[in-house]
Amino acid sequence: MGKGFYVDVMALHPEVTGSCNIVTIRFPNRKKVHFLVDCGLFQDEKYKSYNEELSFNPQNIDFCLVTHGHVDHIGRLPFISSKGYSAPIYTTEDTKKIMHMSLNDSARVLRESAKRKKVRPLYTESDVSDVMNMVYGCGFNRPIQVMNNIEVTFFNNGHLFGASMILVKISCHGEGVINLLFTGDYNKKNVFFDVDLLPSWIYQQPINIIQEATYGYMNSSEIDRCFIPNVVKKIEEGGTVVIPVFSLGRMQEILYLLKKLENQGVIPKEIPIYIDGKLGIRYTLMCKNGEFKIREDMQDFLPDNIVFVDKSTRPDVITDKRCKVIVTTSGMGSYGPAQSYIPAYITNANALIHFTGYVAEGTLGRQLKEAKKGESVTIRGVLYKKRADVEYTSEFSAHAKADEMISFLKKFKHLNLVLVNHGETSSKEIFARRIEKEVKPRNVGILGRQYFFRITPDGLSTSKTSKFL
Repeated sequence: MGKGFYVDVMALHPEVTGSCNIVTIRFPNRKKVHFLVDCGLFQDEKYKSYNEELSFNPQNIDFCLVTHGHVDHIGRLPFISSKGYSAPIYTTEDTKKIMHMSLNDSARVLRESAKRKKVRPLYTESDVSDVMNMVYGCGFNRPIQVMNNIEVTFFNNGHLFGASMILVKISCHGEGVINLLFTGDYNKKNVFFDVDLLPSWIYQQPINIIQEATYGYMNSSEIDRCFIPNVVKKIEEGGTVVIPVFSLGRMQEILYLLKKLENQGVIPKEIPIYIDGKLGIRYTLMCKNGEFKIREDMQDFLPDNIVFVDKSTRPDVITDKRCKVIVTTSGMGSYGPAQSYIPAYITNANALIHFTGYVAEGTLGRQLKEAKKGESVTIRGVLYKKRADVEYTSEFSAHAKADEMISFLKKFKHLNLVLVNHGETSSKEIFARRIEKEVKPRNVGILGRQYFFRITPDGLSTSKTSKFL
């Protein structure tokens, strides 16, 4: 059984950013179907050249599934559209809302970067419009027939509003069924909304899971919850706190925490809290104005003394010597207003620059992490001496840690295969070994660009040298 019916799965992203899984289905009549799960922008410096690389023919792709609206998962969709992709894109209704503004923001950033480098941008706002015309918003827990023999269901995921895990059920008469579950960026909780549990019937299915491994090396008990003491200490010293954040999700969580600290009297309400970043502010206002279903007790999440900043008022914020908090995009420091604030404060011994999540290799956040205090760092070609305190925390990460992901996998009663992706090489290797030891599925593999895994209805799989479309 299954000799003429199989599925090939591979990842086009070597590590974290640029998420893109490509799946080829082969039916006994030799018909083939090709689809993508995500098509993100590479943000790691060493992989940025992949953004303009097409290792498949976009015209050969029959449809695309999107797990959520972060640019490292959707940021290349306008690019492949400009190269001939014209098939449907399926995602959740909330992700569709987020995609439009996230991709337009990405197009603006790419345009400004290309202008500085005197090259053509990867894509334009016109390409974004073309993509959005292909997007279909779907509800959670409602199976949709995307093609004959291919059923797709989106399930709630705590990573972000609209974020999903995606079950792809591929059937073939007389041959059986192949179930693929793509976890996306998985999290079982979110401070702003309740995360629905997977329906119990899924755990009884023979299944193959494509599982992220961003924090595959860390247990939740190992998190150093240092953010509050670090921020409070710097405010007590009368200094400035700069907090680089991701626009979608992280900015809003940090603002909520700062409001709690205000209400508890830990942060004086006369200290201004500035927020900067077009996309982050727009998404914050969408959350505040009820465009997403926020828990009732979380609707009032903005600090009392919040000040919205734009390009015209930013210089005044930077030159203001008073104690203050600045919450700014981007989360890794390499884009957005953070590119103005970090150079302004990195040489200030009475400043704290506090990153709130993962910083990819080649980003400004990683560069500052690796530099010792007193060393010089280069930002846009200019040398700055690192005198400010620079701190990092993973306590706000919207990704589950290794122990939480292991607990998730253990719930499945007929787990044929786990393919590990979306993590630095060492993290994927550590997590894969742990899955083998603690979960004991029939097979475990690590996805990459060099090979693909072939999956048959009876669960057997083999890895083969990659072949691009």
